[in-house]
Amino acid sequence: MDKKDYRFTQRPVNKRIKDASLIYGIRAIIEAITSGHDLEKIFIQKGLKGDLIDELMELVKKTSAPVSTVPIKKLNGLTKKNHQGTIAFISPVKYHDLSNLLANTYEEGKVPLFLVLDRITDVRNFGAIARSAEAMGVNGILIPTKNAAQINADSIKTSAGALTQIPVARMINLTEGITYLQSAGCKVMACTEKGTQEISKIDLRNPVALIFGSEEDGIDGAVLKFVDHHITIPMRGKMSSLNVSVATSICLYEANRQRY
Repeated sequence: MDKKDYRFTQRPVNKRIKDASLIYGIRAIIEAITSGHDLEKIFIQKGLKGDLIDELMELVKKTSAPVSTVPIKKLNGLTKKNHQGTIAFISPVKYHDLSNLLANTYEEGKVPLFLVLDRITDVRNFGAIARSAEAMGVNGILIPTKNAAQINADSIKTSAGALTQIPVARMINLTEGITYLQSAGCKVMACTEKGTQEISKIDLRNPVALIFGSEEDGIDGAVLKFVDHHITIPMRGKMSSLNVSVATSICLYEANRQRY
């Protein structure tokens, strides 16, 4: 490949993705994918056509990277270079396969404890959750491909580096991940303020996956249909809800209290 076809820069682009390595040009993105890099985000110009873009889209289908078709103005705002209608950001971490994570957890003689984060988009909340999860021995975090906080400098900093230590899996369809966890022996529990069972009164010593939802509207109704239990944190004061990262920490502490 001609050297000029591979375009790469570490220049910060914007606050949300300033830490991720920006690459641009169709061939550069194809090479990044075939070289095994995980992509945090891919932007493709609306209406872009051709054999190379078709080749790229076929490769993208085999990854879990979120793709957005955007106006050329958006791309020009990300870089002034000749992007050829495509820009991507290389993730600072390697995403894991959920089935491998579960298999490794069982092989190591551990009782699975997983988190499922449904549409949690605030990087600071995501980072804080990851920090608590790593400290409490969570075996992995499952997030959706779209509508999830990006793993970037802000989330890694907020996590105190935990996001570089705890495995994160990413799936296009979150419900498929949930049903897989169930098929592997995990009880899937949704933590919501409308839950019917107090967390301290349910057994968390067996394989468990805890679901926490969006800061805006909680866990999606389509996801709730798949869960085994609806749990809640008892509230004694006038406030009826907690920040999602705080709620996650409380639930993980309870899981550890019961297990150890």
